[in-house]
Amino acid sequence: MVKDIIKNADEKMNKTISVFKAELATMKAGRANPTMLDRIQVECYGSMMPLNQLGGVSAPEPRVLLIQPWDKSSIKDIEKAILKSDLGINPTSDGSVIRLIVPELTEETRKNLVKTIKKTGEEAKVAIRSIRRDANEKIKTLKKDTTITEDEAKKAEDNIQKETDKFIKEVDKMIESKEKEIMAV
Repeated sequence: MVKDIIKNADEKMNKTISVFKAELATMKAGRANPTMLDRIQVECYGSMMPLNQLGGVSAPEPRVLLIQPWDKSSIKDIEKAILKSDLGINPTSDGSVIRLIVPELTEETRKNLVKTIKKTGEEAKVAIRSIRRDANEKIKTLKKDTTITEDEAKKAEDNIQKETDKFIKEVDKMIESKEKEIMAV
């Protein structure tokens, strides 16, 4: 029972790390990366669709993204979605492909991006701590119901704290790594 609580908390913390990783991947760092477009939803065929389901996205050059729509009639819809997004990039089209030139990051843009990364990282840490709190409450309930002993509860809480510390360190490393990547470009 205690093992299930710890295992569940571990899985949730892992999921939080995965979500944070995915969010970091979508943040532009002055280099073209197809994952930058993962969050863009295109209104096409009467519904909202992820851009990557409407065409192939590649990065043929360090600062160029190339979108090759499978259906040429969706080019205008894709361009409109990119313009509406928070990317701040103007698409150019030749009728069959869309090119996005990723601009060089200015010093101010880099600093703002680092702030956003740190804020997102802090949100991930808060989520991890929340998972720890929930797990600890479940353990306290088991101890109160005398399902487990005081020692077992203490040991379980220590294990959960170790997991929490491990995941918080991982978030810090990811923030630091992304910050270096952005400031070095």
